Formats: sequence, C-alpha cells, structure tokens
Amino acid sequence: MKTIKIGSILLFLFILQSSYSTNWLVGPSRFYTLPSQVSALVANGDTVSIDAGIYNSDVAHWTANNLLLRGVGGMAHLKANGLSWGGKAIWVIGGNNTKVEWIEFSLCACPSENGAGIRQEGLNLTVSHCYFHDNENGILAGTLNPSKIIVEYTEFSNNGFGDGYTHNLYINNIDTLIFRYNYTHHCNIGHELKSRAHVNYVLYNRLSNEATGNASREIDLPNGGTSYVIGNVIEQGPNSTNSGIVGYGLEGLTNPGPQEFYFVNNTVVNDRSSGTFISLPASGLDLYKSYNNIFAGPGTSLSGAATVIDSSNNIRATSIVTMGFVSPSSYDYHLIPSSIAINAGINPGIANSGFSLTPDKEYSHPANEILRLISGTIDIGAHEFSIPIGIHEVSDLKNKFHYWMHDGTVTCATSLHSVDIYIYDVTGKLLLTKKIGQGISVIDFKDFPAGVYILKGVTGSEVVTGKFVR
Repeated sequence: MKTIKIGSILLFLFILQSSYSTNWLVGPSRFYTLPSQVSALVANGDTVSIDAGIYNSDVAHWTANNLLLRGVGGMAHLKANGLSWGGKAIWVIGGNNTKVEWIEFSLCACPSENGAGIRQEGLNLTVSHCYFHDNENGILAGTLNPSKIIVEYTEFSNNGFGDGYTHNLYINNIDTLIFRYNYTHHCNIGHELKSRAHVNYVLYNRLSNEATGNASREIDLPNGGTSYVIGNVIEQGPNSTNSGIVGYGLEGLTNPGPQEFYFVNNTVVNDRSSGTFISLPASGLDLYKSYNNIFAGPGTSLSGAATVIDSSNNIRATSIVTMGFVSPSSYDYHLIPSSIAINAGINPGIANSGFSLTPDKEYSHPANEILRLISGTIDIGAHEFSIPIGIHEVSDLKNKFHYWMHDGTVTCATSLHSVDIYIYDVTGKLLLTKKIGQGISVIDFKDFPAGVYILKGVTGSEVVTGKFVR
C-alpha cells in the first residue's frame, strides 16, 4: 500500500482553499449590515453582494484582487453624507482587476475638495450599471500602468466641486479607457468626461449639459495619444462655462504615439450662442479623421491643426431645427424621414491600428445601447434612421396599416379584415406571430430586451416590413 505524504496532503488542502471564493452577503437583515464591515475580510477572488437599499455614511477601502462588488435586487446606494475613506473617496480600490456593478455613489466630500465615488488605486477596473452623483468627483483614477478601465451602462450627474478641476469622470495616464453606453451630464463646472489615458475608446454615449447644466467641455482628452470617439450624442448647453465642446491634446501631446484622433458618426449639438465644436492643438497631431458627423448649432467647426486632416461627409448646420431631428428640445436626435443626414454618409474604413471605424451600435437612453442597423448607405450622425418610433405608415399599405412602439407594447391599427404579424430579431429569428383584425390590437413586448426588431405584416398578396426599437 502506497503512503501518502503529509506534505502532499497539505499542498492539496492549500490549493483547494486557494481556489475557493466566498460570496459575502451584506444588507440590513444580514449578519454584516454595512459594506465596510467586510472590506478587510475579503480575500482574492471573493464576491460581495450588497442588498438594494441606502447605506448611510459608510466608506471603505478594498485591497484584495479580483473582487466582484455588486448590488443585488437593485441599486445599493452608498450615501456618504460628506464622508470619505482616507480623505479620498467612498470606495478606495487598491486591489487589481475589480468589478463594480449596480452601486450608487453619492455625496462624497473631503478636505482636499476632490472626494470621489471611486478612487482607483489598483490596476484594471470595470464599472457597470452604476450611478455617480453629487460627489466632488465621480470616478478619479490615478496614473497606473499597465491598466485598463472599462465604464459601461453607467450614469454620472452633478459631480464636481465647482472649481473646474473636478469632473464627472477623471482618468489619469493609464493605458486604456473604454467608455461606452453611458450617460454623463450636468457636471458642476468640470468636464463630463476627462481622460488622460494613452488610448481612449469613447463609444455610443450621451454627454450633455442640457438646459440647466454649467459643465465645461463634454469630452476632454488633454494629453493626446490615440482616441476613438464614435457614435456619441454630444450636447453643449446654453449655460456651459467653456466655449469648447470636445478638446484633444490641449495640455500637451505627452501620451505615447501615434497621435491620432478619430471622430466618426457623432451627433454634436451646440445650444450655446457660440463656441467651438472640435479643438485641436496647434501642432503635433499626426492625424485627425472626421467622418459622418453632424455639427448643429452656432460656432466654429474646428480649431487647431494636424499633419493630416481627413474629413468627409460631415454636415454643418448652424440652425438645429433644419437638421431633421425628432425632438431637439428634449435632446432626441433621432432622424425624421426628411432629414438630409439619411443615406448621406460614407464608409469610414478602419484606423491605422486596424480598429473598425464603422459604428455597429447606437446609444439608447438612458445609459444603454442597441444594434445599429445599416441598410444601404450609412446615415450621418449617431443614429441610423429607422421607421420612426411612433406611428408608422408602411409601404403599399399606407392608410391601411400602422404600428408603433410605446411603453413596452407594439400597437397595430388596421382597416383591413385580417393581417398576419411576424416579429423577428436582427438575426432573423422569429420571436412571435399574431393575427390581427380590423381595429386596434396590442402586442405585449415587455419581456423582450432592448434592441432593434423587424416587423412583417402579411395580408393577401402584400408583404410589408419595418423596424422598431424596444
């Protein structure tokens, strides 16, 4: 009989213990009632699940690696009430590879006047489905390399001390920022997004001051590098404290090259009486590529210079109302059928890095995304025209068949005796069928995820199709 050595057993037990991760449960009815009570207990790879609700005056420091910190059953609201951990933030994250989901951060303040919702001091961070508001900074990230920060499906509002140096989001000189499907607005005098990252992917967001905001720039990328700003809805409000809307390299091109700025299929609206849509440095920028953008409202389109300026199929309209937006007064910049932006774009190609510049998503309000369905020639701006969200008149059945999406339902109205309805997703998968008769019929669509869908109506020998957005 073989003898098993004690050392082998101990090694096995160590590996077993190391591979086991704990899900720490936090909530008013749990053993641990506050997140800070477990912050010093968690080990690498653990999960902290925080029940939805308000956690007053609780701040914490997280040092373990590979943590998942999440709200469950809704947002877990960390309401700091003027407190901060270490004079820095509600959460100071010192570990690497942290994921934060479904957490609301508010009311952080500290003596240095830059108290943040999150102060990132470790490598790599992913923030998803969160809400940062009324802090002195939303997220404040230090200079760490190699490090990537991903922020997605998240709202930022009313952050900033009011000194112009604090922002809804302030990322220092990390390697890469991916900022996508977010809604950032009403920063207090600071920028809606400020990033010094070497490489920036700013994709399919809404950045806006709106009627009452006093923010500075909507996007500020002060140290250059390579930046991709694609498919964003960008609005500068009448009370903005900065005449510039988007800035690149204005504090010196100190990031590693190539110094390339790609600005593609954005809708940029200036509700201020004057201003500059895109501000570039006077020299040092290798390439500025600007394709398929809408620049609507007063002001100067471009200031600064680049060795190569590659600009094509942009629309410059000093009058916002002439652009053919659904409702500019409510910041809905989807296109109406008469818009000159429809089918007016051009294939933007690929970046020198090999990154595709063709948008495949659209921003969906609030803080979400849908697929962008391009039929034929790409449209100019952040939104591809589809059969309007509202009453639809389709093909040869005009005045006979209408449909519209509202509050999770598809309502169909027809004067015909019978119409067969088929609804597909964008891959062509049939999701449901329904036969409707004369009058109004309602199809419940609440259980389907946000996205673009295809509706087909069949009556006799006529077949018609159209798109709608859930």
